[in-house]
Amino acid sequence: MEANDRTEMTVTWLKKHRLIYVGATRHPFILSIRDGSVDISAFKRWLGQDYIFVRAFVPFAASVLLKAWKESDDSCDVDVILGGIAALNDEVEWFKKEATKWSVALNSVVSQKVNLDYCRFLESLMSPDVDYTQAITAFWAIETVYQESFAHCLEDGSKIPDELKETCQRWGNASFGQYCHALQSIADRQLKKASDDVLAKAEVNLLRVLESEVEFWNMSRGEV
Repeated sequence: MEANDRTEMTVTWLKKHRLIYVGATRHPFILSIRDGSVDISAFKRWLGQDYIFVRAFVPFAASVLLKAWKESDDSCDVDVILGGIAALNDEVEWFKKEATKWSVALNSVVSQKVNLDYCRFLESLMSPDVDYTQAITAFWAIETVYQESFAHCLEDGSKIPDELKETCQRWGNASFGQYCHALQSIADRQLKKASDDVLAKAEVNLLRVLESEVEFWNMSRGEV
């Protein structure tokens, strides 16, 4: 594919894979939060499992930062990614606080297979064999699914339970949305100049992220 045909490659891919993208960002678990019908046991399951995932996401994010420092031709990339990493400490602390609120014992939560597989996928992306373009595309996709999902919960007409509004605000807020757009711009810039081989691998990784997110939501609802 010629570079000229790769303008906003991420948008092209999300249109191409719209069905799975909608499945990830408008999942019944998310819709149940939005309409107030969420099963609290499902929310607690998600809380414990996502805490484990975020702990695995931290070293992955650090690896993306390192790849940006080594491979990016724009020093601003490091600043954008670093901003996201800085927020992860607050995120981990938020999970601990929420777990206390909901009486979820994080130290006794056992990672389910879906979560283990997703975390292993993150670890595979940390390999030196995976270049910056592939890593930043996956990084953008992971962040964007949460932003799109929880932003939908905050749209007009929602009936979010009061005790879950903070959860939706954490990922659905406009500032996090701007961060995701910044990551998307970086990914698009990298994809535009990537080889066909890297482009193909990045698309496969994007699909893996979307599929893993759907499975994660399914797991939260006790469906796997």
